[in-house]
Amino acid sequence: MFDNLDLTKLIFGRLSWDAIPFHEPILIVTFIGVLLGGAALIGAITYFKLWGYLWREWFTSIDHKKIGIMYMILGIVMLLRGFADALMMRAQQAIAFGDNAGFLPPHHYDQVFTAHGVIMIFFVAMPFVTGFMNFVVPLQIGARDVAFPFLNNFSFWMTASGAALVMASLFVGEFAKTGWLAYPPLSGILHSPDVGVDYYIWSLQIAGVGTLLSGVNLIATIVKMRAPGMTLMKMPVFTWTSLCTNVLIVAAFPVLTAVLALLSLDRYVGTNFFTNDFGGNAMMYVNLIWIWGHPEVYILVLPVFGIFSEIVSTFSRKRLFGYTSMVYATVVITILSYIVWLHHFFTMGSGASVNAFFGITTMIISIPTGAKIFNWLFTMYRGRITYDVPMMWTIGFMVTFTIGGMTGVLLAVPPADFVLHNSLFLIAHFHNVIIGGVVFGAFAGINFWFPKAFGFKLDAFWGKMSFWFWLVGFWFAFTPLYVLGLMGVTRRVNHFEDASLQIWFQIAAFGAVLIALGIGCFLIQLVVSFMKREELRDHTGDPWNGRTLEWSTSSPPPAYNFAFTPRVHDNDAWWDMKQHGFVRPTAGFIPIHMPKNTGAGLILAGLSAVFGFAMIWQMWLLAGVSFFVLIAAAIIHTFNYKRDYHISADEVVRVEGERTRLLAKLA
Repeated sequence: MFDNLDLTKLIFGRLSWDAIPFHEPILIVTFIGVLLGGAALIGAITYFKLWGYLWREWFTSIDHKKIGIMYMILGIVMLLRGFADALMMRAQQAIAFGDNAGFLPPHHYDQVFTAHGVIMIFFVAMPFVTGFMNFVVPLQIGARDVAFPFLNNFSFWMTASGAALVMASLFVGEFAKTGWLAYPPLSGILHSPDVGVDYYIWSLQIAGVGTLLSGVNLIATIVKMRAPGMTLMKMPVFTWTSLCTNVLIVAAFPVLTAVLALLSLDRYVGTNFFTNDFGGNAMMYVNLIWIWGHPEVYILVLPVFGIFSEIVSTFSRKRLFGYTSMVYATVVITILSYIVWLHHFFTMGSGASVNAFFGITTMIISIPTGAKIFNWLFTMYRGRITYDVPMMWTIGFMVTFTIGGMTGVLLAVPPADFVLHNSLFLIAHFHNVIIGGVVFGAFAGINFWFPKAFGFKLDAFWGKMSFWFWLVGFWFAFTPLYVLGLMGVTRRVNHFEDASLQIWFQIAAFGAVLIALGIGCFLIQLVVSFMKREELRDHTGDPWNGRTLEWSTSSPPPAYNFAFTPRVHDNDAWWDMKQHGFVRPTAGFIPIHMPKNTGAGLILAGLSAVFGFAMIWQMWLLAGVSFFVLIAAAIIHTFNYKRDYHISADEVVRVEGERTRLLAKLA
């Protein structure tokens, strides 16, 4: 039997030299650029002898604050990749008219728009919101860390491993050509026999495990680890939105895992879950993917609603107007987000009754969202508003998101959706709410909490430059798409014959260039701020005069967050403490027990990535070995988990003394 076994196929599967896209000049240039950039980065880290520091303090860290920062860094890196795809699409559409075929062949263009959607949703927006929740929530509720610190580290590296698989598809094989939701039959083995859909499946499966575990972790943290006195209705609004977000994650992501597993069986084993043969049904895939997909939209936007709530209150120097109604609106959105998924495919043929139900529920969900807008406006009313960079992003969001919501209500009308559902109007609407909501919220949150994380503010000039380029660029980029959509121009097209459309695509491409300048200004802002960090350093510990508990800690907070567990009497906990003459303890410090850093999370996630790569290329030997090593490593870690250390009382006294001196300046 073994004489006939093709060992080469067993070891390498479908992987061969043909898998490297030597025939794609754009990819070869990109590959060379990545190699040179990677070599420069590795050389710099080696020259400055940072490998040991990065391993000890960051890669193996189970400190929720460092893990949150690593999520944000991952989101920024993947934003550069995802936006590069967007620039290529806009450039292609601006020039590909008539006899000019443009610079992207159809099969390459299809990969680009699929990768753009996958990266922006799963590996930009998700890391951003998860990073904020990781960093801020334990500080806001008075906890020293999340409920399961090791699981937090493992969740991050699983997300990073999924991102690495997507990036690998650039240089080994190709990515899916199906659109970011990979509908059958296009994603089936007959229409996509290459590895592109397999890259899609395994990158999302691996990253999805990390997201699901992070959701469980944060729910347990918020429910069980709040400071004494912090009842549910005394939690900060950001913590409330984080709780609802993670409830949605735990409810929705298993559906994604299941539907991708069924698609895998169709492709690998020859089952017929999503085919028209043997009882399968492709529309069942669409149902299942959107049962996950629409809650996913609110998984992204609910945390930024919380960010804007914190910012509006802080920069208006007022309590948040209508705290209770804001909480109820958040909970209502959470529930309704699960019963509107079918508006994504009104044209399926479900009938008038089904379409009417989902159209009505879609319109209803705009009510609590609109209530939030009014709460923010009334918070600003007669407030002492200061237009710092976070507040500028917030106001830009309120205008942009409101218009995006109005176009969403239009699409909730089934007859209108029949006309617009596959047009560029839908693309403009989706980007209107995701960029105007999630991306604007991410930049607002970065500028707001950066001094808490690093001890100095971000440079305001470059922050405002970034904001204006983003805001103006957004409207230049997507207003033409609304116009084109109303004219009947469909999406996912890389070449056009009607020359009268070209000017609109050129305006959209100009807007994309402005957004690129906005991203560039943000990167410059980071560099300039680091160089001017002493000038920008905040010596009060509370740079924005914040209201919630995280501002009661030093900037950056110590590893243990709080030497004494705070007692909470108000939902504006820190503001309440300051008004009542809060005096920090100066004695009674004891050693603090903290979990120890571990590399197990990185190792397990790395093995998962190897297993995923092996499954993509059907390298069965490597897949089997990596799977069993993964299970063995998990078992070994489970029985060897007791890793802890103590922060000495002397160290706590030193840190708390410094913190007390800084916070005294607030008085």
